[in-house]
This record gives sequence, C-alpha cells and structure tokens, in this order.
Amino acid sequence: MQIRSDVLRIYQKVHLWTGITAGILLFICFFAGALTMFKPQLSAWASPPTDILPQIPVTQVDTLLQKALAQHPEIGKGFTLHLDDNKYAPLTWYQSGGGRELNLDAQQWQATLDEQGKLLTQKVQPSQLGTLIDQLHRTAGIPGDVGHEQLGVLVMGIASILYFMALVSGVIFLLPTLVKNLFALRQKKGASRFWLDTHNLLGITALPFHIVIAITVVVFAFHDVFYDALSEFVYGERPVFNRVAPLKQPLDISHLPLLSDIIATANRHAPGYQAQSLTFMGLDSPRPAVRIEMYNEAALMRGPIADFLSLQPYSLQPQFSTFTPGETGLWGRVVSVFFGLHFGSFGGMPGRWLYFFMGLSGAMLFYSGNLLWLEKRRQQQKGTTLPQQPRTVRLMAATTVGCCLGSVASVAMTLLAAKWLHAWVDNSNYAYLWSYYLCFFAAVIYSFWRGAARAAIHLLRLTALACVAMPLTAIAATCFPTLGIWAPQTLSNLMVELVALLFAFGCSYSARLTCQRAYHGPADSIWAIAPKANAQSTTSNASAC
Repeated sequence: MQIRSDVLRIYQKVHLWTGITAGILLFICFFAGALTMFKPQLSAWASPPTDILPQIPVTQVDTLLQKALAQHPEIGKGFTLHLDDNKYAPLTWYQSGGGRELNLDAQQWQATLDEQGKLLTQKVQPSQLGTLIDQLHRTAGIPGDVGHEQLGVLVMGIASILYFMALVSGVIFLLPTLVKNLFALRQKKGASRFWLDTHNLLGITALPFHIVIAITVVVFAFHDVFYDALSEFVYGERPVFNRVAPLKQPLDISHLPLLSDIIATANRHAPGYQAQSLTFMGLDSPRPAVRIEMYNEAALMRGPIADFLSLQPYSLQPQFSTFTPGETGLWGRVVSVFFGLHFGSFGGMPGRWLYFFMGLSGAMLFYSGNLLWLEKRRQQQKGTTLPQQPRTVRLMAATTVGCCLGSVASVAMTLLAAKWLHAWVDNSNYAYLWSYYLCFFAAVIYSFWRGAARAAIHLLRLTALACVAMPLTAIAATCFPTLGIWAPQTLSNLMVELVALLFAFGCSYSARLTCQRAYHGPADSIWAIAPKANAQSTTSNASAC
C-alpha cells in the first residue's frame, strides 16, 4: 500500500507522542491485569489454611444455614454461599461493611460443618491481596476520588483514548511495510532494530485484543457520561435500567425457600450454566435480592469470572441476567461480548492463561515503545568524545525504569511479604499497601539517583530475588512449622510458587542481558554505564555481569 511520506510522518508523530504519554501507566495496568486473571487464587494463596473453613457437599447447605442462623441471627440480613470452591468457606457473612467493595478492615464470619455435622464458625480478616492487585490494574496505583469515581480510573480512561489513537496511527504508519516486515526479528541489525521489530510484532499480532481493551476501559471510566447520553438521546422518558418494584411488606429469612431449591432454579435458567456462588442481600428490606454467579466454561461470560443472575429470593422470579438471550436486547449482548473479551472470562483455565500471557505481552509492548522513543532521541557519538545525553532523555529513561520495573519489583516484594508479615502485623491488608508503595517510590527515587541503566539491572535482580524467595519460603514453612508461615495446600497455591520461580529465571536472564549491554554495548547508549578509569575498576566492570 502506498501512502505519502508526509502523511506517514504525521501518523508516526501521533503514534510516538500518544504512546509515550500513556505508556508507563498502561504498562502498570497490563502487568497487574495479567495477575488479576488469578485474583481469587492469589488471595487464597496469601491466606493461612486455617483462615478458610473446608467445603461441604451441596446437599448439606440447608442444614448449614439453619444451624448458623440459630447462633448468628445477623445472617438474616444477608450472606454468601460458595459452592464446591476450596478458595472460600462455604458460608460467609459480614457483621458490617465488607462484601463486594474493597474494605481493608472487614471482618468476615465463616461457617461450615465437620464430619459429624457439627457447626464450626470463625471470624477472620480476609486477605484483600487479589483485590488490591485488581485496584492497581484499574487505577495504575493512582490514589484519590473525584466524586464517586476513582481518580485513577478516570486517568486510565484518558490514557486509553491515547492508547487507541496510538494503535490506529501505529497501524497506518506500518501499512506500507506490514506484509514484508511483520515477522522479521532482525537481531543482526542492532538492538534498536530488534526492539522495533519486537514492538511491531507484539502490537500487530494482538491488535484485536488491544482494541477491545482500549474501548472497554473508556466505557468503564466514563460510563456515567454514556448512560446520560443514552438517557437523553435513546431512552427519553423511559428509565435506562428497569428496577423491580419494592415489596409492600418486607419479609424475613424464615420465608426463604430451601437453598437447594434456589440453586436448582438458577441451574435451570440457562442450559450449560451452573451456580457458583449466591450472595443474598437486603433479605429484611423491601428490595431483597440474590445475586448468583453462573459459570459456563463454554460461554463468553460478562463478568470477570462468571455471568450473573439476579432473583427475587422469596418468589424466585428472575430480575436480571447477563446471559439470557433476548432479555438484554442486541446492545446488551454487544456490551456483554465486549466485557467478556476484556475480562478473558471464556475458555476456562486455558483462556485465563492465554489472557495472562496477553497481559504480559501488552506490558512488554509499552515498555519496548518507551525504549525505542529514548533510543531515537539520544545523542550519538561522532568522534572520540562521548556526548552528554539530553536531560529530558535521562529523566524519561529514569521514569520509565523506576515506574515500570519498580511496579514489577514492588508487586513481587508485596507477594513475598504477604506470608512473612502475617505473623507480625495486626492487619495484613494495610501491610500490602505499605509494602507496595514504599517499594515503588524507593524504586523511582533509586532510578533517578543511580541512573536508568544501573537501576534497571538492580531492579530486575531484586525482582528475581523476591520471586525465588517465594518457593523458598514454602520450603522453610514445611521444614520449620513454628515460623508462622505456611506451605501451599492446593494445586492453585503451588502454581503461584511455580510461576514465581519462572519469573525469577526470566528476570535474572533479563538482568544479565541488560548488564552486558550496559558494560559492553555502545558507549553512547542511554543504557550504557561508563567504565571507571583505574585497572581494578575495569576488572570489576568486566565481571559485573
């Protein structure tokens, strides 16, 4: 395809400046987003085995509710039932707060039955590690609220608009050479060419994924604006959402049908779907509801993990569902498809692993984009004297390394701290927050202090050490039970340790490559470390990698 060179230059500038403006925030969100594919597994991994009461057969859930209600009448307001999922206790409820929103101080009650049918209850502080990583994914770690919205979500909405512009302009810029150079990874033509080929390959091969992510994040961030527009131009006087009429006389939990009947009703609602968890809300209010997570591995589901079905818990009349054909209309199905493609909630565990790697490749796309921007603006050596790199380039390099690699190292340190701090602090959820932000700002400061090249090597090594320390912690927990830490008890917990080990190898190898480039690559590179003058230092530099 032929496009005029002046037009291509315009699209190239748009691609460069939109990418560099939003790249660092998008890196953090994509890296954290990859981890949120296993959000429940991470929270379960960070919880001591004693903090999750064992599951029971579905046939015993009615007995469990009756016995728990007799001892804890507050259950009559609302509770959650988890079915055959060892990441949760079978019956949970909150005396105050908790539930779906992030609450670092939440105290959760749990109940189950032992082998003799005796009621067991306990109060725990549930780990919010998975939810905090999800917050990092949605806000890039930017704190604060604007009205009822999170500031970070709004910022990421703007960043996603730039992200979409970068995608479109990047594709147009590549069109003339797309077919010829798409799968070319030309290592022999220098590091810059290799990074450019890698950047192009990651972007083009995952283009549909990136377009879906960009559009859906804009919708998530500015949904109020879209709803107002729909109300103004489409629905007019009609309400955008149909609310069920309230009960004339509130009922109480004694009128609730058997849980087994509610589960059977939900499972009959759509073929192939199975109830996964049931959250009863406002049981003593005029608007009672049970929100049921419905799972179907063969379907494209709207939620992060499952579809949703809402029933009136006393009459079992359906109120809302995200998966029943015809109930949500054409636009509802379009929205469901886009949301499902954003969350990666299809294909079961293989689908979640696919999105995990897609998230990491997206993070790599933004990081490589920043590296290319920096390389393009450095001063190249033209004689025997090394040039002084522009201040803006040095600052941008330090920001890129400090924020991108700093966020990766901070998450790794927080995961490691999750087990070691549990025995030493009253509230592990606050410890997660302190651990992440202290490590993150320390990494940014270190990057500005020591320079991008040294910081990149050291932060990659720090991440590798933190990751390899996770499986070592599990070994220590097995050998020394009195330490107050715990070893993996389930296959999903063990997978967290194994993935951490793979990350350790990956980061260690990346640190070695970065070190070799810093000491033995082009001396005028922004990533070069200038050799010291004396012979002893020269020997030290040679063996640094």
